[in-house]
Amino acid sequence: MGHAGMAATVVRYLRSVGAPTAAAVVEALPRPELRAVGDDERAPVDAAEFRRVLGSFATGVTVVTAPADEEEDGPAGFACQSFSSLSLDPPLVAFMVARTSTTWPRIARAGVFCVNILGAHQGDLCRGFAVSGADKFAGVDYDPAPVSGSPRLSGALAWIDCTIQAVHTGGDHLIVVGRVNALGTLDDGPGDPLLFHRGRFGRLSD
Repeated sequence: MGHAGMAATVVRYLRSVGAPTAAAVVEALPRPELRAVGDDERAPVDAAEFRRVLGSFATGVTVVTAPADEEEDGPAGFACQSFSSLSLDPPLVAFMVARTSTTWPRIARAGVFCVNILGAHQGDLCRGFAVSGADKFAGVDYDPAPVSGSPRLSGALAWIDCTIQAVHTGGDHLIVVGRVNALGTLDDGPGDPLLFHRGRFGRLSD
């Protein structure tokens, strides 16, 4: 049984015993104060070794986007590996972003975002969104996600349109929780995903 099946089973059980599974209205939690990481929070682990070992875990690759705001001419977006489903009821997802990100403040101001799950053919697109300071949307085809208006990138395997639900601190990163408002996949069905493993892009193989 996959994660979704397990979650659905848990929800059915909770409902059968009369336990609440979701409030009618879920209020967003306050956003945390940003602060420096304290010396007592630093584990005695070498940063290069940390990256090397954690690089053994293969991940999918996404681009998180947000619509243009009054302070900027165009939309915002950045490449993100740290993305996960979080909850079935209510439907929540999460992504992690560095506190030093120049894109995150724009997404925070918008209060909404769209996660674009990239296909194996979109490595160059991902590299473009991983560059800081460039016009990341130059030559990129997209249309507005149905609820938030965030860019929905053409050719992405799937998209998830969200409202920011909560933001938590996580060391030198922030953990952003999004409430899912709409989602979908390519009309002709999903293809192979773009994977990242040990510093390189890859794809599924038989």
